[in-house]
Amino acid sequence: MKPAAFLFDMDGLLIDSERVYQRVMLDILVPKGHAPADVEALSLRLVGNSGVRGRALLAEFLDGGVDEFNAAWHAGVRDSLAAGVPLRPTVRHSIEALAETGARMAVVTSTHIAHARSNLERAGLLAHFELVVGGDEVPANKPDPAPYMQAAAGLGLDPQLCAAFEDSDAGTTSAVRAGCHTTQIPDLRPLHHPLPDLGQQVAPDLASALMALGAICQNGVLRG
Repeated sequence: MKPAAFLFDMDGLLIDSERVYQRVMLDILVPKGHAPADVEALSLRLVGNSGVRGRALLAEFLDGGVDEFNAAWHAGVRDSLAAGVPLRPTVRHSIEALAETGARMAVVTSTHIAHARSNLERAGLLAHFELVVGGDEVPANKPDPAPYMQAAAGLGLDPQLCAAFEDSDAGTTSAVRAGCHTTQIPDLRPLHHPLPDLGQQVAPDLASALMALGAICQNGVLRG
């Protein structure tokens, strides 16, 4: 049965921002004496984590100065994305194809709502989404199911009627726990770190994930 709505993570799923976060982190920390390999490993551990968990990982690595680093890091990422918001492979075609069918779509992100909407607008995607749920609008962040439950409720739907798409383990856990039919599309992740076994589907890119659901065809012509 075709999903009643499609719910998408943003960073690392729609927007190719995880590499931007990593590059800016390297630019800040390597001149301070941190080894590039160690900084890259930290950036991979942070993918999908936000709030308390992300702050704890930074505090452990930096041994102080987390607030100062966070301010410089996020400012650097904003400056980089202001010059252009890169998309993950097949994303623009896939979202536009779904939009042509009248599919209901929402974004469920840990990024604060103002920055999320700004990034989606500059990427040329915002108009396709009926709803954007930001990380500062939910009672608990991923891997808690609250973000996906709130998004489904905002659309007036049961989460079990929704298809969710995530790149990170934390986001995938959130969507599965909410009851969504979930597909994980891995992006940056630690070497030799297996995907969690949560009953999710796995796909190499968004177009492949949507084809597996019967939402779009190989040649981009819409089904049904």
